[in-house]
Amino acid sequence: MRPSETLRGAIGTAGPPVVAAAPHPARGSPGLGRRIAALPPSTFFVVSAIFHYLGPSFAVLLFAHVSVLGVAWLRIVSAAVVFAVWRRPWRLVARLTGRQRWVLLALGVVLAAMNFLFYLAIDRLPLSTVGAIEFLGIVILAAVGTRTRRNLLALVLAVVGVAALTNIRIVHEPLGFVFAFANCALFMLYVVLGHKIANTKITDASSDTGASPLNGIDQLGAAMLIAALVATPFGIGSAAPALVHPSWLLWGIAVGLCSSVIPYVADQLAMARLPRATFALMLAILPATATVIGLLVLGQIPTPQDLLGIALVIAGVALHQDRDESPRAGRSVARRKP
Repeated sequence: MRPSETLRGAIGTAGPPVVAAAPHPARGSPGLGRRIAALPPSTFFVVSAIFHYLGPSFAVLLFAHVSVLGVAWLRIVSAAVVFAVWRRPWRLVARLTGRQRWVLLALGVVLAAMNFLFYLAIDRLPLSTVGAIEFLGIVILAAVGTRTRRNLLALVLAVVGVAALTNIRIVHEPLGFVFAFANCALFMLYVVLGHKIANTKITDASSDTGASPLNGIDQLGAAMLIAALVATPFGIGSAAPALVHPSWLLWGIAVGLCSSVIPYVADQLAMARLPRATFALMLAILPATATVIGLLVLGQIPTPQDLLGIALVIAGVALHQDRDESPRAGRSVARRKP
């Protein structure tokens, strides 16, 4: 029996360029942008972590009725519809440079392929194994930005903590490992490209409002529309059963909201405030959050090893932030003041 068939109660998974953008009274207003910019990056990580683990729990329930590729398509397309209605990201494309359009195209392809590969992997391997493999790429990104002994120690603590939580198991499913490692590579690209668009500010020369922290979300929305176009030939046929079952369709929409809208938006808001290496390191807190959610929502009691892993991850993230991020965040906010 495949792991996805036994996971019904489980939880876990998944100076810049300046271009013009027209202001909109309900989208990216200066007041909203200032309120968002005032929030600490850790706020966005908490939101992202919670919804990263609600989404896969909905997807696992849906696997019994809709195939893996169908669930992935529902996730991508429902998220694209939300971004289209909320942000209308196509208004942005005409004002981007050729290089920036290529970045959005690349991110859209990465989002489509990453979501397909993630679900194909968890359909064959334990979710903890896929999550641990995915974190290997994050370790590389965090290590690239490690320049002090203190940050190196923070990285080591986080890695050991995640290893204690995920507890990788070798299983006889080679294709599953191929999908898992391919997903790992694409998740690295998601972080790199996502960080790039989060720090590509878009302003309107005819407006005195300046760049908005929501600009990265507009670009994310455009990339999600591209992802929907890329995914449709591969997933719409598999998703057909859900289109005639309202309850299944609602589950698919819930997967999209919890897996590709709320956490990706939170990621953008965090990426705009943090260096890429720090963002990658802080992603280590996701397995710890999964353990907490498992306790509160599903009644899964953590083992002493789980508690040790949580403690190590929190220690690693806190150690890195105390050294580099507080002063940087302060300077970043100060630079934004008129």
